[in-house]
Parts: sequence; C-alpha cells; structure tokens
Amino acid sequence: MGEATKVLFITQEIAPYLPESEISVICRYLPQAVQDAGKEMRAFMPKFGNINERRNQLHEVQRLSGMNLIIDDTDHPLIIKVASIQAARMQIYFIDNDDYFHRRLILQGGDGMEYPDNDERTIFFARGVLETVKKLRWSPDIIHCHGWMTSLVPLYIKKAYSDDPFFKQSKIIYSVYDSEFKSHFKSGYSQILRLSGIEDSDLKSIEGDDTDYVALSKLAIDFSDAIIEGSKLINPEVKAYAQQKVQHLFLPYQNPDTYVESYIDLYNRVM
Repeated sequence: MGEATKVLFITQEIAPYLPESEISVICRYLPQAVQDAGKEMRAFMPKFGNINERRNQLHEVQRLSGMNLIIDDTDHPLIIKVASIQAARMQIYFIDNDDYFHRRLILQGGDGMEYPDNDERTIFFARGVLETVKKLRWSPDIIHCHGWMTSLVPLYIKKAYSDDPFFKQSKIIYSVYDSEFKSHFKSGYSQILRLSGIEDSDLKSIEGDDTDYVALSKLAIDFSDAIIEGSKLINPEVKAYAQQKVQHLFLPYQNPDTYVESYIDLYNRVM
C-alpha cells in the first residue's frame, strides 16, 4: 500500500476559532472529511487578536517558533501556536506575530477601515506557513489555499520554493470566495513580497502601484494548478480569468451538502 496523500490547508478562517462564514465552515469540515477519507492533513490559519487563546486552548510550539522573517527591511518574529478540535481529532496551527495579528479585529478596525498593513500580513502569513511546514519535515502533495490572504502561496511555491524538496512535487488548488478587500495595497508591494527566484515577469498581474483584489487574485491563479469557485457569486473578472487559465481544472460552485466529494475528486485529478 502506498503512502497516504498529504493535503495542506492554508486558510484565513476556520470555525470555531472565528465566527461562521463560508470560508470558516468549509475549512472546519473539509479537512476533517479529507482526514476521514484516509489522507493526511495539516491546517494553518492566522492567530487573529479576537481568537481567545484560553478558551480555545492554544499553546505555543517552542520548537517551531523563533524564526525572524524580514519584510520591508524589518525583522518580524514568527510564533507558532496550536490547538485541537477534539470532536474531529484535528490539530490547527496558528501563525502569530505581535506586529500583525494582535489587534482586536480581523481585517479592519472598528471604524470599518481596512488595516493598512494587510498587504504585509499576506506576506508574513504565507512565508510563515511554508517555513513552518519545512520545520515539520512534512511534504504536502496538495496545497489547498482558501481566501485572498493566502494568495501569495502559489507564487512562492512555484518560484521561490520550486527546488525545495518539501514542495517540489506539490500541486496548488486555490479557492476563490466573495470576500473581497476594498483598499489597494501600498505602492511597492510587488517589491516587498519578493524572494529569491521571483522575477519581474512573474508579477505581471500586479504591475504598477495599484494592487487590488482582482490583481492579487489573478496572481494566485497564475501559479495554481486548479481553481475552485468557493462562493456562488465570485468576482466575474476573476472567474473569467480562472476559467481561461486552468480550463478543465476549474471547479464551479458546489452545493454545501455535496462539495466534499467533488473537492476530493479534484485533488485526485490534479495529482
């Protein structure tokens, strides 16, 4: 019997750690279903400030923490925490940092304005997950990204980590949802996100100084092997771009009662 397929879930939300939403509910039950189907899984999300560590029994994993990630010439310590969803026998890893993830709310302040460093948070989260997976010495076959905060993962996997033995064979699936951000990322974002192996031609989707939701989504699609329409109504420009890029590996929106089978079938097709 061969080794079980390994599926890495990277998502901006998982219930019950954050309120129920389309993303958080899918990312609560899909990993459990994948695990129950005999596959190995790991799941990562940001440790946003409104996640109650005591109630959810989060604790720091010292052997995984301690690395510094340099973003825009500033060191940011990477802290890894973990908790368990007992009913699912499932562990969730959390990416934490005092600069990026200790505010009371998730993506915007009490005034309704989106946090101006959401762009840097996408960089820290993506890099933090990939470096932690390497420390776990766990090589995923499938990496399933959920939501725009994971949008740099496909680029990093296909370019910056393309020769890394932990990710060299990994296939990327990106789920697009209707949870768009409204603000444009700061000027120079395409330079701040760079790692060795990323070239100007890789970043054509976010050329210029106006990286918005559509541009960032196109960047994720450029380096993904398959795309899932995670919400019934996603941005039409993003949907058309995805359909053109991956064609038969574009999975249309699936009924919430039956999506698991379709998702696992897509995993098998991508493999």
